[in-house]
Order: sequence, then structure tokens, then C-alpha cells
Amino acid sequence: MTLAEDICPVPNIARPDMDAAVQAARAAVGLPVGSRVVAAMSGGVDSTVVAALLHKAGFDVVGVTLQLYDHGAALKKKGACCAGQDIHDARLAAEMLGIPHYVLDYESRFRDAVIDQFADSYLAGQTPVPCIRCNQTVKFRDLLDVARDLGAEAMATGHYVRRSVVGDRAQMRKAIDHSRDQSYFLFATTAQQLDYLRFPLADLEKPQVRGVAAELGLRIAAKPDSQDICFVPNGDYRTLIDKLRPQGREAGEIVHMDGRVLGGHAGITDYTIGQRRGLNVAVGEPLFVTRLDPVKRHVIVGPREALLTASLTLDETNWLGDEPSIGAAAEGGAPVLARVRSTRPPSPARLSLIDGAVTVTFASGEEGVAPGQACALYDPADPDRLLGGGFIKTTAAIA
Repeated sequence: MTLAEDICPVPNIARPDMDAAVQAARAAVGLPVGSRVVAAMSGGVDSTVVAALLHKAGFDVVGVTLQLYDHGAALKKKGACCAGQDIHDARLAAEMLGIPHYVLDYESRFRDAVIDQFADSYLAGQTPVPCIRCNQTVKFRDLLDVARDLGAEAMATGHYVRRSVVGDRAQMRKAIDHSRDQSYFLFATTAQQLDYLRFPLADLEKPQVRGVAAELGLRIAAKPDSQDICFVPNGDYRTLIDKLRPQGREAGEIVHMDGRVLGGHAGITDYTIGQRRGLNVAVGEPLFVTRLDPVKRHVIVGPREALLTASLTLDETNWLGDEPSIGAAAEGGAPVLARVRSTRPPSPARLSLIDGAVTVTFASGEEGVAPGQACALYDPADPDRLLGGGFIKTTAAIA
């Protein structure tokens, strides 16, 4: 890994910092030393450091790695989580730490719950978030069952998010390093799952995590972070969708929102809400994809202001707030901070219940909101606290 250090420098970490990291990990687990904890090990630096810190903190650590897709073709793909090289790295790290390690073949579960759903979403004109689906199903549902079967009192992951207990309830909060915070991707974590999960990296920044890895002599200290969707080679998701759902490659029309037919397209799966490039139509003004109609195979385009969304409805909701349910919070018109993209800050909004649907109404227009994406909700009085959220089902544009 010495060559990689030039690309991803590993900072030095002083011994007192190491002691603080171990203490933070012990506090994050909140169980007696010696308790069994399953560490979900993807083969990356974050999850490996989690396993190492818990082992150093005196817990009975069992490492578990998931084989999520056919990794034969991914052996040469850097930064592909749960591919062949990552499984190899996780196994080597567990061997070095002296902890038991299991590799579970979850390919069929992953294909059904994540890959097929990913392709179907694009076919339906939606923009999916496969990492959330993976956390929601394979990792935080199926893997938690395995951890319990192994006799563990908790399962720890390398996610950058904080778990705190207030009274008798666990809350999910943003990590101390907001630039690495992953709470958006974990909005679907249920209260029952949160009771069992632990996140030992909540108080660390990424350079510190790499420093811990270097101090412990872990060979993955300078391993690059994953950049792409793990099961999409070279980031070319359209090729995968064409293979899985060839019907998405049916020609259709590009239609202006005023009704004019501006041109044609070779398949609706080539387009997402907010897209500007690659439309191949010219009307003298910048045009953006404002809506997709998979039934008519129409790509509807319009000016940028047409992307402003007044409200959206949520499906497959989850709630971690103080109210009994998200429905109760919506009935009460609860104010929230709504985050519709992982790279976008939350916006002031209010919940309501309209015709039985949980609705999020923005205080001002929100741009580029796409069905299929997630909407994570935070507490305006405590912006670091995640309240839950849901998948975006429908949107209503500002008139």
C-alpha cells in the first residue's frame, strides 16, 4: 500500500489520540467489556478500523463480510465494496486482528432487493438510491438476524453517524464530521434496529480514521474510498439497465411541457429529473428534464424554474421522532428540515396528511426533486437529529 499513500496520505496519530479513539469506540458500544459484537466488515478502511477499535477496546469481536454480487469481474475494480478484493482485504484484516471472520453469500438476496429494484425504478421513470435499499434490506435486516444468531449483543458498522440514547430511546444523529455524515442514507433504520446497532466512528474524522489504521499497521490504511455504485462497473449504470430491462430501450419523444414535440430519444432510462446535458434539442433556451412518463415513453422538458417543487408525498416511510408515528407527526403539522439529496443541505418544510399520504411542503421551492429518491427529515429545533423520512412518491411543482 506504500504507493497508494502518495495518493491518499495517511496522517500520523499520537498515542493519546489512539487511546481517545478506543475510549470513544467503547462508549459508542455502551456494553460491558467482553460483550460479543459483530463488526460488519466491507473490506474498506472504515469498517476495518471499527473492528480493530472494538477488539482493542476489549470486546469479543466477530467479523462478517457479505458477498453481494458476482465479484469475478470486479477483482480489478478499485473501490468496489464487497467485491473480491474487498473480501480478501477483510479476511486479511480479521486474521491480523485475530478475530473470527465469516463471509456470507448474499448474492441472490442482493440481486432481488437491490439490483432488480434499481433497474425497475429507472424503468418506471424514477431515480433510485441503491445504497439506501442495501442498508434497509440486506445489511440492516438480514445481517442483523445473523448477528443475533451468532450471539452478539450488538452489531457495529463503519457508517459516519451518531447513535445516542435519550431516556429509554435511541436517537440517530449526524456524525461530528458533517462532510462525511451518512444519516441521509440511513433514514430507513427502524427504532428496533437502532437499538441493536452501534456506530463507533461517530466522533472521528476521516483523516483520524486513516491514522488509526496506520498506527495499528492495517494494510488498508491508504485504501481509496468507494466512489461508484458497487455493482455498476465503471459507473455505467445504463448498460446494466439495458441488460436487465431491455424494454427500457424503447424509443419515444422529447416533449416540451407546453405540448410541443421537440425530438426523439432512444430510451427513457437515459434520463433523470434535472438533467440538462444530452437532450439533443435546441429551442434557444436551456432545457431540463422536468418529468418522465414511462407509459407514453415521454421525456418532458422545460425551463429551470419548472424544476422548483412545492411539495412531495412519501412512500415506505420510517419514523424515529418523539411522536408515535410519522402519520401522527403529519396530522399535527410538524415542522421539519427536509433533505432530498445527500449532497444538498436540508430545507425548512412542514409535514401534513393529505388524502392519507404523508406530504412534505417546502417553505420555498426545492429544485430537482425526483420520484424514487429519498427524503430524510431532521428536527428544526435540533438539526443534527434524524427524525426519519421516506422515498419520494410524487411531486407537485410550484405553479
